[in-house]
Amino acid sequence: MEQSWQLLTGWGRTAPSLAELVTLPGDEPERFLEALLDEPAGGTVVRGLGRSYGDAAQVAGGRVLSTQRLNRLVRLDGREGVVEVEAGMSLDTLLRHLVPLGWFVPVTPGTRHVTIGGAIASDIHGKNHHVDGGFGSAVRSLRLASPTGVRTLAPGASDAADREAFWATVGGMGLTGVILAATLSLIPVETASIRVDTERANDFDDLLARLESDQSYRYSVAWVDCLARGRQLGRAVLTRGDHARRDELPARLARSPLDFAPRSRLHAPPGAPRGLLNRATVAAFNEAWFRRAPRRELGRIEPLSTFFHPLDGVEGWNRLYGPTGFLQYQLVVPLGTEAVLRRVLERLAESRAASFLAVLKRFGPADPAPLSFPLAGWTLALDLPGGRAGLAPVLDELDELLTAAGGRIYLAKDSRLAPRLLPAQYPRLEEWRAVRQRLDPRNVLCSDLCRRLDLAGHRHPRAAAAAGRARPGPAGAAEASPLPTARGRRAQ
Repeated sequence: MEQSWQLLTGWGRTAPSLAELVTLPGDEPERFLEALLDEPAGGTVVRGLGRSYGDAAQVAGGRVLSTQRLNRLVRLDGREGVVEVEAGMSLDTLLRHLVPLGWFVPVTPGTRHVTIGGAIASDIHGKNHHVDGGFGSAVRSLRLASPTGVRTLAPGASDAADREAFWATVGGMGLTGVILAATLSLIPVETASIRVDTERANDFDDLLARLESDQSYRYSVAWVDCLARGRQLGRAVLTRGDHARRDELPARLARSPLDFAPRSRLHAPPGAPRGLLNRATVAAFNEAWFRRAPRRELGRIEPLSTFFHPLDGVEGWNRLYGPTGFLQYQLVVPLGTEAVLRRVLERLAESRAASFLAVLKRFGPADPAPLSFPLAGWTLALDLPGGRAGLAPVLDELDELLTAAGGRIYLAKDSRLAPRLLPAQYPRLEEWRAVRQRLDPRNVLCSDLCRRLDLAGHRHPRAAAAAGRARPGPAGAAEASPLPTARGRRAQ
C-alpha cells in the first residue's frame, strides 16, 4: 500500500483538508481493509476519482482510502447483458470495453470520469431518470467491506438485513463501507451514436410543458438561462433523444457503427484568472448559446460522448473558475410544486447569480435507498463561482424554500447545507442511520461531509484531536484545522 499525507478537495476545489491518503492494492484488498477498518484513526472514508463536487471524499486529520487500483473487469456475460467490475473502474474505462461490443450502461451522469463505487455511493442519475431510475436500480449485487466484515449484498437478498444494507449503501455516500466490486445490468445498443431532437423553449411555462410531454424520449435535459428575467424567465434549449439504430446512421458512420474512442479536445489552463466566469461573460455565453440553438431540429446524429459528457471534452474544466473554485447547487422539488421552481429561477435571476452551467431535468419515482437524492419531480443543477459576495444568503433562502416544499439538496454535490435542514430534506435519515450503525458500530467511517452535516447522527471529534490520537503526519498535521486553507498549497 502507498501512504502519504495530502491536501484534498472535491471537484469544486473548495474546502481543502489534510488527510493520510492510502492507495489500496489491486490484489486482495480485503486483507488490508480488515486492519484499516478496525480503528477509528481520526475517521476513514473511501475516494475514487475525486469527482464529488464538495467534501464527501475527504476527512480532515483522518484516512482516505483510494480505490483506483481496483479497476479490473471481472466478467462480461454478452448473452444476458451483465457485467461484473471492480469498484475503482471508471465509467470511461468500462464504456470503452462495452460500447464496441454493443452494450451501454443504463445510467450515466454528465461525466464518464467517475468510478463504479462512487456511482453507487452517490446513486448517480442521468438524463433518463424519468424512464430508468438511478444507478442503484441497475446494480444486481455488490461486494462491501465494512468494519463488521465483508459481505455480498443484493436488492433481492433473502435476508432482510442484507437488503437493508444494500439500499443503505446505494446513495450512502461511502459511509457504510468500501465497495469492492459490483454486478450491473446493461442495455444493448446498435451504435455509438444518439438520435437527438433539439428545440427552444421561450419561457418557464413553455419549458415545463415541453418537458412534461417527453415520455416518448428515453433521454431528456434542458439547458436553462438563469440570468433571463421577465417574459424570458426560464428560456431554455431542450435536447432529447434515444440510441440511434444502425440504419439511421450516415454512410461514414455506418461502416463502423460501434466505434467509441472519445478524447478531450481542449485543456483548461492551469492558472485561470480569478473572475474569468463572471456575470458579463456568462450573460454573453447564454445569449450566444440560446441564439445558436435551432428553434427545432429533429433526428440529428451525435456521438455518445457529445450528448452525455460534453464537459469531458475540456480536460480540467473545473480550473476555469480560478483559485476560489466553484460550488454546484443541485436541488429537487416534487411534482406539483412548480411554483417553487419558478421562484427559484426568479430569485437566481434577481441576484444575477452567474451560473455557467444550469440544467433542468425531470425525475421519476424514488428508489428504495433512504439517502438517494431523486424523487418524482424537477431537478435543477447550477455551477456557481466560489467566493461571490452575497451568494450565500440567496442559497440559504432557497434551501428554506425547497425544504418547505418537500425538496432536497444532492449530498454528492453539497458543500454548504445547514445541518438542521437535513432531517426534513431526507425524512428516512434515521432509518439509514440505524442500518449504518449495524455495519459500523464503532463509527470508523467518516468524512468532512459527515462531520459538517452530522450525517451519522453524532458529533465527531474535530480533526485536530483525531489526528493527534491516531498517528503523526507531516509537520503540523496534528494541529491542522478541519478545513485548512489551501492558499499557496496544492490540493488533489
